[in-house]
Amino acid sequence: MEVIIGLEVHAQLNKLRTKLFCSCSTSYHKSSPNTHVCPVCLGMPGAMPVVNKEAIKAGIKVAIALNATIQPMIVFDRKNYFYPDLPKNFQISQYDHPLALGGYLAIESDGTEKKISLKRIHLEEDPGKLIYRGSITTANYCLIDYNRSGMPLLEIVTEPVISSPKEARIFLNKLRMILEYLEVFNGELEGAMRVDANISIAGGARVEIKNISSFKGVEKALNYEILRQKNLLKRGKVVLRETRHFDEVQEITVSLRGKEEEQDYRYFPEPDLPVIYTEELVREVIGTLPEMPEEKRERLRREYGITENYAKVLILDLKMAEYFEKVAKQVSPKLAVTWVVDILRGELNYRDFSFYDCFNLFNPEEFAKLLRLFIEEKITEKGVVEVIRTKLDKGGQIEQIILEKGLFAIPKNEIEEFCKEVIEKNPKAVQDYYNGKKQALNFLVGQVMKKTRGRADPEETAKIIARILG
Repeated sequence: MEVIIGLEVHAQLNKLRTKLFCSCSTSYHKSSPNTHVCPVCLGMPGAMPVVNKEAIKAGIKVAIALNATIQPMIVFDRKNYFYPDLPKNFQISQYDHPLALGGYLAIESDGTEKKISLKRIHLEEDPGKLIYRGSITTANYCLIDYNRSGMPLLEIVTEPVISSPKEARIFLNKLRMILEYLEVFNGELEGAMRVDANISIAGGARVEIKNISSFKGVEKALNYEILRQKNLLKRGKVVLRETRHFDEVQEITVSLRGKEEEQDYRYFPEPDLPVIYTEELVREVIGTLPEMPEEKRERLRREYGITENYAKVLILDLKMAEYFEKVAKQVSPKLAVTWVVDILRGELNYRDFSFYDCFNLFNPEEFAKLLRLFIEEKITEKGVVEVIRTKLDKGGQIEQIILEKGLFAIPKNEIEEFCKEVIEKNPKAVQDYYNGKKQALNFLVGQVMKKTRGRADPEETAKIIARILG
């Protein structure tokens, strides 16, 4: 059974300072409910919206990066529907004259490249946020926070060309990366990107799953919905055209209502906003486009001499690439990329931290200082890992952590004395070594590590023992 998926991605342009049609701050995430509001974003009678020019320019940036055709004239429309999070009973959006049409985003899946075609890109205001006590299916009531109302929202609509939940996740990951590179979006903020997924199976109707708030959630919701629809079709039942909700707790989709058609929204031009002509704005934006992922990959390889694989990993996370560059300017780039990508990234992922967090928890200057201690052989590789873990878990100064945990490395001449002592006390292991048993050397190294409480470098210890034993 062929699976057909199309996505409607709603990305907040949350790097802007003010909302789409008023001067309220976009920095609402740590604020009390309903404190970043005004008559405009609350839809008070007589309140007049004014377009945020920077939001239009940010949308143009995204359209250029996604190979879309920016329209010479854009018009805002009223999309009419009733829902508690929409105080005006209509949403200011775009319909006949959106910001851009067409475009594509190339992704790589299972070693092959695929272009995900786009249908349109348009700007609209974000509704408020509904907060349910429990799940949407069990709550007796919900609360409404209008701080989010009026946030500039970019809707990116794909053609129905995605063929699996995995492809959908890869597409979303790459789209998020591009938005962050364009410096219009911070994906770490709650509600920054939400997805409506349209899915059908050949022979069945199209079902829309609304407001999925995470990439993992998108994949889980699509997998569940594919299984549900296939089971219905196998039993000879009809897949209804409807809108469903993904319950992230139970990991199932539940029916909300029948699927709306475009005519149900009774679109008409917003009378309080002018037509916007984009030619001059496009000229302003073109000169401000930042370095994009593929450009960065080539520069990192060329400038720092790192491998293609490391460069590919680094560009997946803009903050990780930035962190690496700050460290690589202070120590060997090849050493820096190994520790940042292979070790530090793993420790962050284990704790559900990001490199956004890492700039505060363990800034690049401190990390470079730790690596310099390693280069100077004042701390072992194992000791470096222990410092990283302690720093991320508890904070503190790296020198203090090393002192408190006794992690300063033992000088080579002292290690040699420990090696001689271990050799003398373990004649059987020595004889096994002479008899060609490789594990005997590992045993002797382990005894030295035990005596030094892990402060000796195991590789250096093995070399010293091998040299002594001839």
